[in-house]
Amino acid sequence: MPAASAVTAAAAADRAGAYDLQIQTVRKRYGAFAAVDDLSFGVRSGSFFSILGPSGCGKTTLLRMIAGFIAPDAGDIVIKGQSMNGVPPNRRPVNMVFQHLALFPMMTVSENIAYGLERRGVKGSTAKARVTDMLRRVGLPGSEGKRIDQLSGGQKQRVAIARSLVLEPALLLLDEPLGALDLKLREHMKVELKQLQAEVGTTFVYITHDQSEALVMSDQVAVMNHGRFEQLGSPQDLYYQPQTAFVAGFVGHNNRIEGQIETRNGEQVLLRTGGGLGLWAQRVGAVDQGQTASLFIRPEAIEIGRSPRELPAGEPAWSATVQAVLFDGGNSTVQVQEARTGTPLQIALPLTGRLADLRAGETVHFSYQPSQAWCFAA
Repeated sequence: MPAASAVTAAAAADRAGAYDLQIQTVRKRYGAFAAVDDLSFGVRSGSFFSILGPSGCGKTTLLRMIAGFIAPDAGDIVIKGQSMNGVPPNRRPVNMVFQHLALFPMMTVSENIAYGLERRGVKGSTAKARVTDMLRRVGLPGSEGKRIDQLSGGQKQRVAIARSLVLEPALLLLDEPLGALDLKLREHMKVELKQLQAEVGTTFVYITHDQSEALVMSDQVAVMNHGRFEQLGSPQDLYYQPQTAFVAGFVGHNNRIEGQIETRNGEQVLLRTGGGLGLWAQRVGAVDQGQTASLFIRPEAIEIGRSPRELPAGEPAWSATVQAVLFDGGNSTVQVQEARTGTPLQIALPLTGRLADLRAGETVHFSYQPSQAWCFAA
């Protein structure tokens, strides 16, 4: 690359935002098991970055290496441009919020938040002012004198975050902090956390196995599996353009149908199941005629009606028998079996309530657009 072009590219990168965290070919093994396998990525300053994956995928190991609790076998962790190799946890510009919060029950809210400041020699009116400001920013003004057992679950969560943020870390690491909350509070805290991060501007690195948390809160999400990232992108990228079968199956809900590729037409392929059902989909990666493959289609991408006339014109349509209706408000679905082959499918019910009276045993018709289904080599 010419020197002028390199300078222009560097300037563009600076404008796009610097990296607060860079993971450079980091590896961690336990015997033959690779917990983190030569991983490299960057987290931009001021962003909300989530690592999403199942239990045992390596996400907690990675977070603990960033925090300094575990040393990598190879590679480097760079925070704010500085290598963290050999830097102990208490010397790193990071703080961590755990699932069980680890608040001190014998201390007041103010004492909890001020604890780290006092350990750093910040006391008196300076510490008090910073605690008061932080409580205001997390939406708990006037709570300084309360005991921890007087707080709700959501308030405890905010105190734990305030205790970390008051130290002004470059990174806030969050280890499944909503996991211990009940469903309604967890849904509320997802919105609060997103708003709080946007207000304070601190870079958040968040790990979770809950895809809803990752999709709702994050600017970027990395889907982790067996110590590696399957895909890294925006929540919309992961949901609408999965790059691997694992991501398609893990992010969102999907029907997964196995078969063999019978025909290819440009970037679309026809998958034929063992029972003879033929379904078109977008090909992703190296999948071609004659190969065994997996087709994914989301329940909400399938149109359903009691009559074929209720379906969009111009798309292939099938008949099916209703096996069960799973009512869950706006997330209600129906389980059906395709009439000729018995292939099971789950289809989202219209939010209008048009098919709210469906019953098991009824005949329905369904169709979908091939552009909304994906096919991967098995």
